[in-house]
Formats: sequence, structure tokens, C-alpha cells
Amino acid sequence: MADDIIPVLLCGGSGTRLWPLSRKSYPKQFVPMIGDGSLFQQAAQRLSGPGFATPIIVPNSDFRFIATQQLAEIGVDHGALLILAAPSDHFIQQQGVFRDTVMRGAGAARDGDIVTFGIAPDKPETGYGYLELAATDGGTGTVPLTRFVEKPELSKAEEMLAAGNFMWNSGIFLYSAKTLIDAFAEHAPGTLELVQQAVDQAEADLGFLRLAPEPWAQCEDVSIDYAIMEKVKNLSVVVHQGDWSDLGGWEALREHGQSDADGVVTSGPVTAEDCSNSLLRSESEHLRLVALGLNDVVAVAMQDAVLISSRERAQDVGKLVKTMRQENLRHGFDK
Repeated sequence: MADDIIPVLLCGGSGTRLWPLSRKSYPKQFVPMIGDGSLFQQAAQRLSGPGFATPIIVPNSDFRFIATQQLAEIGVDHGALLILAAPSDHFIQQQGVFRDTVMRGAGAARDGDIVTFGIAPDKPETGYGYLELAATDGGTGTVPLTRFVEKPELSKAEEMLAAGNFMWNSGIFLYSAKTLIDAFAEHAPGTLELVQQAVDQAEADLGFLRLAPEPWAQCEDVSIDYAIMEKVKNLSVVVHQGDWSDLGGWEALREHGQSDADGVVTSGPVTAEDCSNSLLRSESEHLRLVALGLNDVVAVAMQDAVLISSRERAQDVGKLVKTMRQENLRHGFDK
């Protein structure tokens, strides 16, 4: 129907904080990581059904066939396929609750607002950005956004949690095409012109639409938050009261996994003895991970690489991968 919401599924990026499971050549959104199917497949199913049109899939060029194959596996059709790099890594179990959240913002979006979705926090998280709301409404509609807040220190996160009008920034937006084009025309006209050239010069390629590489390469490497969202005045927030995680690191995966009585989450062929509060994962049926007396540890075994980290330092894996790339250590991390 003409009034249906068109999902745009962004599925580029490499998810380095979940190395070695997430690789440059096969990033985390396409990996069966938690729940049924890949995160990408879960997102496609979450944003389908009544009220949603056929999705537009936006992958990096290298992943275009992976994306269409995974959609075919779950019986989801797709519309146009544009080629660019953008992250996609959310995990939401209460899919019906999330669809209802999106629909609560549809009216405001049709009226010209850019709607973003805030996640009701349940702890003083320092790994997420925040949204400061001008008011609270009990989670039934949209409220104006006062400002974006960068990832805070723990003391500031505790203050915002206590205040009650700060939400985690999900990075999910709902808007009409005209509204966003108008916003780019006002705040980032150079980017808008280059993107228009990339689309005008795009070529069909085996059922995909490949953007023209020359103008696209000239676009500034900047997030949409900085380029547009922090500058517009017509931005409102819908609060999502259900579960949500961007699975930004191993600790998030441990929190959402099925743990035993000692807080140990295992996956694959793993034997654990006298371990507690740990994530233990083997990705090969031919490689058994054996752990003895471990506490607060992340251990992930692949055929070609093994990660062992304290839970406290696991968030820094992305920095380590960057260092390995700079040192040209090709084995394991990007294959």
C-alpha cells in the first residue's frame, strides 16, 4: 500500500569488536550469532508484514550476493539494491513490540518530522550515545528531542539514568524521503549533490543497482548524526520499551546468551569445569574448547584464530584488530 513504511536495511561494516567471529569478508550481521538465523535475517523478518512494504537492502558491494541469498533462505523478497557501506547489528527478541514502536512514529514522520527511536535504559551504559528528551510521555507517542549526548563516563551515565528523560540512541530513524532530502539540501548540500550524481549514473548489475563509484567516493566520511540529525529542528523521539541491543561487543553477546547457574554462556563444542561469568565459544565442530577454572573471561575459538580476553577488556578487541591491520598481520582477522 502507498502508506506502508519502506524498511531500508543497512548491512555493511565489519564488526571488528566481535573478531574473530566477525570478519571483514563475513561480518557479524551475516553470521548466525544469537537467535534464529543471522542478525540480518532477523532484521528482515522484524520489519515485514502488515504496515511494511518490500525492503530496500543497502549492502557493501562485496556482500550483495550474501544478502540476497540470506533473504531467499527466509522467503523475504527485496526491492532495489543500492551499494554502500553502513552498519547493521541490532538484536531484538520482542519483534512485535518493536513493530508497534515503529508504527507509533509513523504519523509524525508523515507530518514532516524525522523520528528517531530511543531505548529505555536499564543500566548506566557507557557504550551507547544518549538522547535527552524534552519531556516523557509514558512511551505512547513522540516527544521532542532536546539534544544528542555522546558516550558518557560512568558517573554521567548514572546521572542520566536517574534523571529519567535520557534514552539510549538506537541510531534508527523514520522519515519521508522529502523530509530527509530537504534536510540534506539545507545542512549538507555538497553531499546531496554527490549522492544525486551517484544515483543518476548508477548502473543495473544482475538485479542490483550499483551506485556510480566516482561521485560516491567523493562524499565526506561522516555519520548521518553529525551531518544532519544534530542540526535539524524537526526531530522527535519514540521510546521503545522492549528489549534491544546493538551487540556491539562480546559482553553484549554474553548478556543475551543462555547462561548456566554459574553465569557461563557456551556455544559449540565446549567443555567447562569450575568456570563462572564467562563466554566460551567454539565455531568449529572439529575444535573443542576446554576451559578450567576461568572467571570473567571471553574465549572464542575459530579454525584460524583464537581470542582470549578478560570481560573487562573485551570491548577493546576492535582496537587490536586495527593494530593488526596496520602491522599487516594478514592471518585470521580479515579473511
